[in-house]
Amino acid sequence: MSTVIRVENVSKVYQLGKVGTGTLASDIQRTIAKLSGKEDPLLRIGEKYSEDGIHIALRDVSFSVTQGQVLGIIGKNGAGKSTLLKIVSRVTAPTTGKIKMKGRLASLLEVGTGFHPELSGRENIFLNGAILGMTKKEVARKFDEIVEFSGVAKFIDTPVKRYSSGMYVRLAFAVAAHLEPEILIVDEVLAVGDADFQRKCLGKMKDVSSQGRTVLFVSHNMEAVKNLCQEVVLLEKGQVAEIGNPTAVINSYFKRNTLYSSKVIFEEAKAPGNENVKLRKVELQIHDGETLDINHGFDLYFEFELKNDYPEFNFSLNLFSITGEHIFNTVSTVVSAKKGNIKGSCTVPSNLMNSGNYTISIMAVSQRSITLFYFQNVMNFEIFDNRENEKWFGNISGAVRPKLDWKIF
Repeated sequence: MSTVIRVENVSKVYQLGKVGTGTLASDIQRTIAKLSGKEDPLLRIGEKYSEDGIHIALRDVSFSVTQGQVLGIIGKNGAGKSTLLKIVSRVTAPTTGKIKMKGRLASLLEVGTGFHPELSGRENIFLNGAILGMTKKEVARKFDEIVEFSGVAKFIDTPVKRYSSGMYVRLAFAVAAHLEPEILIVDEVLAVGDADFQRKCLGKMKDVSSQGRTVLFVSHNMEAVKNLCQEVVLLEKGQVAEIGNPTAVINSYFKRNTLYSSKVIFEEAKAPGNENVKLRKVELQIHDGETLDINHGFDLYFEFELKNDYPEFNFSLNLFSITGEHIFNTVSTVVSAKKGNIKGSCTVPSNLMNSGNYTISIMAVSQRSITLFYFQNVMNFEIFDNRENEKWFGNISGAVRPKLDWKIF
């Protein structure tokens, strides 16, 4: 496959509170440096005085995207994702570096991108088609398909300034995806839509890729990134931290930004909870080993402080993948609990969980399913597979990997 997008050593520096670089002299210095192939002096200033009015949004970012590839871009807020997409979309220019692209580009960076608020939905569809270099006849062939996908047929002749944010996004995405650009860029804006529309969008982006067109996708929804993208770029503080397989890069992202522990003890003053119940301790106790491997079971042990007597009391535990996928829920037996400390544990057997990163949440429940408190993400932990280095085995996807009884006849 040919390379459609090439990002070469792109950096972006902002002088906070100023337009441009502030002085004619500094602009001349930057131009001379650029023509002679030297580093932009603003980058050197930013490196030395970043705390004094200089913000380096991106530094030396390089990667390439091939035709038909869906590339995910992930990172914490402020990592430089949106700045990078704006540079690729030519909304803003890089301070240093180059972007090389082949083909027409449609981008959906934020609500309202590319739409004129005074024009109707119909007029904006044709306007966007003209911007992409399409003839009126070409846009007309796609018009009904765009309107049906967006679900705004009733309002298609209404000025878009009267649209809700959801309607705006649905029509904007439908236009961007259906007018056949060679490159489609989608930022986190899809989070505005409802769940059904997000599924439609993800399905459409897969279709776009299968037709040989290229997609750049930024999202905090890691399940969507994992399912849609062939490769992922992880940005960290404006630099490329990793590029590679979606599962591996996403796991790395969470490892870099999540605190893992086998025991969490809360002081009374800092214990999560309310006037009914406080969480005092969570501990992961491994069966017969020091490393949590798929071949070892483990106990999740809890200590709570109850502020009242409860004739009926029980725990509800939820296990999630670190990307937010709900794996299972399990509920304890109902007991009569007295005011003071109460302890409990839940056993997860060996050869049930897959290797990966997980988080647990616990709910304390009284009679008639009254929730006393829901303790979310109280512990993060990782399960390993010591066979993953064996070539015959390899990595197996999924949240669970149960060892079941087999018979071969």
